[in-house]
Amino acid sequence: MQTFKFYSGMTIKHIVLFSGGTGSWKAAQRVRDEFGTEDMVLLFTDVLIEDKDLYRFIEEAAVNIGVPLTKIADGRTPWEVFFDVKMMGNTRVDPCSKALKRDLADKWIRERFKPEECIMYVGIDWSEINRYERMAPRKLPYVYKAPLTEPPYLSKTDMMRDLVIEGIEPPRLYEMGFPHNNCGGFCVKAGQAQFKLLHEKFPERYEQHAQKEQEFREFIGKDVSILRDRRGGPVKPFPLTDFRKEVESKTKIDEQDFGGCGCFTD
Repeated sequence: MQTFKFYSGMTIKHIVLFSGGTGSWKAAQRVRDEFGTEDMVLLFTDVLIEDKDLYRFIEEAAVNIGVPLTKIADGRTPWEVFFDVKMMGNTRVDPCSKALKRDLADKWIRERFKPEECIMYVGIDWSEINRYERMAPRKLPYVYKAPLTEPPYLSKTDMMRDLVIEGIEPPRLYEMGFPHNNCGGFCVKAGQAQFKLLHEKFPERYEQHAQKEQEFREFIGKDVSILRDRRGGPVKPFPLTDFRKEVESKTKIDEQDFGGCGCFTD
């Protein structure tokens, strides 16, 4: 793997990709404790469909770290990106997070810092170190680190406990059962269990996404969808409008299929 040298006496900016999850908050704590706050940046990329409680959380978390938030946005929502690139995100491809998070953050960093002038940090922990190992080589010559892949190792429960100890109310999406605190509980990489939960907790939000999916299907003229129906026979598209009917009729769905969100790494 290619490496990059940092010379003694050089001022390095420590840029934490502050996503709104507990992992990025805890990673930021470790960066602060090691390097202080003077040359630290908390970079938040807004996709404009976040749960309102995420904004409350990141503000409180930034105060806790002692560094003001730096907020940037492309100006589009994920659905606007899908229409622009004529591709809807799915479990394998996420044009939304590529445009609204990865490319946006990369551009912001490149315009301000040379590779030897900064180090980036993500909130990936030891349980998902494979995500970090895929990401880091692709980002060279810029250096990315994942402090939570190193000891002391923390579980999600440990981090939630530490939030409470620090006097910060955990994001409400976690308390509702969502595995991440991004995109208001929506994600093109989410599975049936998460979309069922989205329908239960935020039915209006679910319906907005279902309508957007149908609009995109008509726009592209193809039988495409976020979810897949794998119940016997060939795998088939499973539009959110059809999935909603299944959920409302109490039809059995895959209760373990939450999918996975990896906006800054996949």
